[in-house]
Amino acid sequence: MEKTEKYITLTTIDKMILNSYGSMVMDLGEYLGEGYEIILHSLEDLHCSVIAIVNGSYSGRKIGSPITNLALEMLSKIKHTNKPSSVNYLNRSSDGTPLRSSTIPILGERDRIIGLLCINFYTNVSFASLLNKFDPATLASNDLTQISENFTDNTDELIHQSVSQIKKQVMEDNSITHQNKNKEIVIRLNDKGIFNLKDAVVKVATDLQISKNTVYMHIRNIK
Repeated sequence: MEKTEKYITLTTIDKMILNSYGSMVMDLGEYLGEGYEIILHSLEDLHCSVIAIVNGSYSGRKIGSPITNLALEMLSKIKHTNKPSSVNYLNRSSDGTPLRSSTIPILGERDRIIGLLCINFYTNVSFASLLNKFDPATLASNDLTQISENFTDNTDELIHQSVSQIKKQVMEDNSITHQNKNKEIVIRLNDKGIFNLKDAVVKVATDLQISKNTVYMHIRNIK
């Protein structure tokens, strides 16, 4: 087999960066669904650049496939900008299917472009298939849990909202004795990682109207 010349030589750190993107590609594909083809290219060897791919059946590509002419063109455009950024564009597959595409540069050591993350949305996917991702029955069948996420402007508000939500849950739970209510609130806040935030102990103590030493005591008992 003829040995091909490397386009670039990846450092150990470069390879670690690309490997981290590889696992992300699979998770991103699961999240976005069947309408998206996601390809991770390593620029080390353009003759077999694909190192991770989701829904490759759309284009017939697989791990080890070469880079495309369009990806090379996008790479050229990205490299000639002062600050490499993604390129978003409309495209067509080999069978004429309209695509909405994005090519995102991956930077390695010394801000050198070492790979490309390419995302193609196939517009011929049925709307019903896309909506299926948001069907509660589908979520349940995939063992996905519905979670409440707090979107706040600052961490003080995040702490306050978290305390309010958990306090409400604990206070309404009659299986928890009155003397253990605050302890249970602290335990649940700890499980959610709230005490990783600066000054969280003081703010939680203020909201619960207890001393910070009491909060520290409950945390120590957990550990």
